[in-house]
Amino acid sequence: MKNEFLPSAKSYKELTDRALEAFFLQPGDEALRGFAEAARYSLLAGGKRIRAMLVLEFCRISGGRPEDALDIACGVEMLHAYSLIHDDLPCMDNDDLRRGKPTNHIVYGECIATLAGDVLQAEAFRTVLHAKVSESAALRCARLLGDAVGLDGMCGGQYLDMIGEGKTLSARELDAINLRKTGALLAASCAMGVAAADGSREQEEAALQFGRLLGLAFQIRDDMLDVLSTSDELGKPVGSDREENKNTYMALLGSDACEREIRRLTEEAVEVLRAAFADTAFLEAFAAQLAERKN
Repeated sequence: MKNEFLPSAKSYKELTDRALEAFFLQPGDEALRGFAEAARYSLLAGGKRIRAMLVLEFCRISGGRPEDALDIACGVEMLHAYSLIHDDLPCMDNDDLRRGKPTNHIVYGECIATLAGDVLQAEAFRTVLHAKVSESAALRCARLLGDAVGLDGMCGGQYLDMIGEGKTLSARELDAINLRKTGALLAASCAMGVAAADGSREQEEAALQFGRLLGLAFQIRDDMLDVLSTSDELGKPVGSDREENKNTYMALLGSDACEREIRRLTEEAVEVLRAAFADTAFLEAFAAQLAERKN
């Protein structure tokens, strides 16, 4: 039967937000309700649901139904929420504001916030493994997610970022950090969408490459916004990168070169996409939108 789903950022976000509302509602023990509330606080704190959109759209253009990949998209958003909670902790970036709201540890305390991140990470994998796709597809998605966030993925990127503090890093070293810290989960989201639809390994590899390129462009824009935007626009403090003398693309390259690099990476990502998929209009527009974003 032909899939009549018409993709849009709004429809994907609404689909994801509705699905996420069902999680952490009924803990098995009433004594855990406060714990569940802490997890829901960050999971439902808003955001663009970029990673979920990538899962759902890559599923669609690989021949699947986005609705069938919803649990996978939700699992990715849980994993992302965990990473943000831990990023904001006093031992990491020590941020008080996220998406215009107090960060998790400000509301619930550092210990509960740490545990909320831990449980979101664990539940992410359980949610992916129980998705309404073939068993082989669910297993493939879980493996992709694990590869993206483990030692040589997002966590490894965080480690490299932390040990790089106080040093002057090259563009190659910054790329090594951000391909893991930001790009790995974005890339996995794309590939998990392909895997959810039982797409080809060639499509999966193209999706990974698209996500990596998108991730670097995304991080460069993030670095620019920390300098050029306002706290009201971003929903979090700005200027902290410069105050803490962090290694950023903005500090290394400057505004004009960053803009050129974002354009180059976005154009290359679109070329990779077109070579492997027939229906690329939504993702091309989405990549262009991310390249020009203001928050």
